[in-house]
Amino acid sequence: MAATSIEDLRQAKATFDPSLWGDTFSSFSLDDKVQETYADAIDELKKEAKKMLMAAKSSKLLILIDTIERLGLAYHFEKEIQEKLQEIYDEFHANNYEEDLFTIALGFRLLRQHRYHVSSGVFEKFTNKDKKFEETLIDNVEGLLNLYEAAHIRIHGEDILEEAVTFTTHHLTRVLPQLESPIKDKVKRALEHPTHRAIPIIELRLYISIYEKDEPRDEVLLKMAKLNFNYLQNLYKDELSQLSRWWNKFDLKSKLPYARNRLIESFLWGISFHFEPQYSQVRMAVAKSVNLVTIIDDTYDNYATLEEAQLFSEILERWNMDQTERFPDWMKIAYQFVMSTYEDYEHDATKQEKPFAIPYFKEAVKQIALAYNKELKWIVKRELPSFEEYYANSVITSCLFVLFTAHFPGMKSVTKETIDWLLSEPKIVITAAKIGRYYNDLASNERENMGGKQLTVMDCYMKEHGVSKQEACSKFAELIEEGWKDLNTEWITKTHSIPEHILVQLLNYVREARATYNNGEDRVTNPQVLVPCIHALFVEPIVV
Repeated sequence: MAATSIEDLRQAKATFDPSLWGDTFSSFSLDDKVQETYADAIDELKKEAKKMLMAAKSSKLLILIDTIERLGLAYHFEKEIQEKLQEIYDEFHANNYEEDLFTIALGFRLLRQHRYHVSSGVFEKFTNKDKKFEETLIDNVEGLLNLYEAAHIRIHGEDILEEAVTFTTHHLTRVLPQLESPIKDKVKRALEHPTHRAIPIIELRLYISIYEKDEPRDEVLLKMAKLNFNYLQNLYKDELSQLSRWWNKFDLKSKLPYARNRLIESFLWGISFHFEPQYSQVRMAVAKSVNLVTIIDDTYDNYATLEEAQLFSEILERWNMDQTERFPDWMKIAYQFVMSTYEDYEHDATKQEKPFAIPYFKEAVKQIALAYNKELKWIVKRELPSFEEYYANSVITSCLFVLFTAHFPGMKSVTKETIDWLLSEPKIVITAAKIGRYYNDLASNERENMGGKQLTVMDCYMKEHGVSKQEACSKFAELIEEGWKDLNTEWITKTHSIPEHILVQLLNYVREARATYNNGEDRVTNPQVLVPCIHALFVEPIVV
């Protein structure tokens, strides 16, 4: 028997669980009358909430803005909140705010979250001569919680906030078992998902339940938040219904059994980018593009031989359906899916008067296929690149460029200059892409390693630096933290000429990557973990 060439070897294949959702959403029909009822009720409550917001002062204003944002209502009051934040910033700048930790920390976080550059020196008054936080603060749970949240928007060189993370994490963890709801729920959630690093739509759904237990709650805001969420949920169900019909027509779960069937999980990326009602086209475009790159990724990562992968890369480079006769059936199916998705994109971009985006999207798809192919060669041939070379390639396999060019036609403010800016690889874009890959590589290492049969980026780092796997994992965690500081620096530095909501999307991209791959779990590959989240967001309305 002739020896099998390495070019013809099919990889050890991962087995993925089937979709847990079937046709749950495909038959949903949006009831316009129900939506109108919700919208009318929200508008009435909005008038009352606006009066409260305009009248609030000092710490009450901070608490009100924070509550409105956490409940997912901020998009109803964008102009008013911006005006009030400018007032707050002026007060901070003049050092006219209250001296207590709760107020200073909350104000600091809100301002930095809205891209105001506030000095972390405001916390020096709470430290001793050794630059450690005063022990008198350890039982001030609300103050500690807000300091903890504020410290997660730290940038490089802010030693006082590094100390704050250590100090608050220790003492909040210490007191957690002694606390009662709702403060216990707030602390527990924050320790798992600091507000600045969390996905807004997921957090607002949870916060409504927490806020409902809060004794000083405002009933107007609570009712408005519930109605608003139910209104949004119906929109999401309608979008999922459209996406389900789009996905089902390809029947890839039977035609390409090697690939993950994760439509509903992909939609989480869409609502992470923007949960507000006006971004429906963005959400669906992101979901489609996540499915597109998943099929391409699994084709390279979980099925194709080196020879087949090279062929697949070449036909994608030619971008011509007329040259597929000699290809195996599975490759034709995968290629047809790519072409069909592109044709839909071409139609939508033209309809939305954004035809300039079309060649950028096509090129992004070609580039990610080439990057996956390069990665496959390294793995199968066991030819480890340098860590730097691997991560230069990983900026592309982060999928950021495909996801962003995919949804840009749905953004009214996007111009050709916006895409040119993205593709010029500014620091905030590269930082976001790398953090996304760090999270991904930490979580997917075990699956992709196949019990030691295949090399991963961990092996690459371990060999280059002569360290153990545990040390490599620790280094990746460190790179993530350093990446967040870079991202925060770029976030509060108002030097970018593009619309702010593009920067918000970059931040949300990293938040979704963190949620998908946090704590070493790959929630796309193992979707059972996401069931409670999907059920809360898309299945179960809130009782008003």
